[in-house]
Amino acid sequence: MSGIPSTPGSGTDFSSSPLKRTKIVLLGDQSVGKTSLITRFMYDTFDNTYQATIGIDFLSKTMYLEDRTVRLQLWDTAGQERFRSLIPSYIRDSQVAIIVYDITNRASFLSTSKWIDDVTSERGKDVMIVLVGNKADLSDKREVTHDEAAAKSDELKIMFMETSAKAGHNVKSLFKKIAMNLPGMEKDGQATDAQNTKIDVNTSPANEVPEASSCNC
Repeated sequence: MSGIPSTPGSGTDFSSSPLKRTKIVLLGDQSVGKTSLITRFMYDTFDNTYQATIGIDFLSKTMYLEDRTVRLQLWDTAGQERFRSLIPSYIRDSQVAIIVYDITNRASFLSTSKWIDDVTSERGKDVMIVLVGNKADLSDKREVTHDEAAAKSDELKIMFMETSAKAGHNVKSLFKKIAMNLPGMEKDGQATDAQNTKIDVNTSPANEVPEASSCNC
C-alpha cells in the first residue's frame, strides 16, 4: 500500500517570505566620504586614494541582527553638481537617506540643508533621514561642532551620528542603528526613541578614534 499521497508543498514552510530590500541612498557634497563609508561597511577597508564617484553605483549587504535579518541596498551617488539631475530619480523609491558632511568642511555641512530638502520634496515623510558627520578622526581640524550638528538633527527630528570611515569608527553602528529603526521593524510593534539618539564621539575614550593625518575620501 502506497499510503496517502502528500499534498503539494506539504512539509514546506511558506510563512518565510523573501527578504524585503531596503534602499539606502547616500547623499552629500563631493569628497565628504560617501564611498568610503560604504567601502568600510561592506569590506572593512579604506582606500587613501580619492576617486570621485561617477554617476550612481550600488551594492547590497544582508545584516543579521539579534531578532531580524535585513537586506540593505546601498546606493552611492556622485557629489558633483553636474550629476545633480540624476539624484531625484534615485531618491524617489528609497526608504533611507544618509546625508553626509565632512566635519572639517563647514560648507559641506551647510549643504546638508539642500540635500535634506531634495529628499523631503521627493519622499515627504515616507523616508528615514540620517545626518552623518564623517572624518571624526580629524577632530583637530573640525569646523563643525558635534553640538551644532546634534541641534540641527533635533530640530529636524532626524537621526545623527559622527563617523570615521578611515578609522572605522561608528560605521557598523550607523548601519545597525538604521536597520533596527526601519519603519515597520520596531520590536513588538512598538516604536522606539532610538531613532533620535545621539552618539557623542567626544565622550568616547580617545583611543577609540585613532588620529589620522589626512583623509580625502
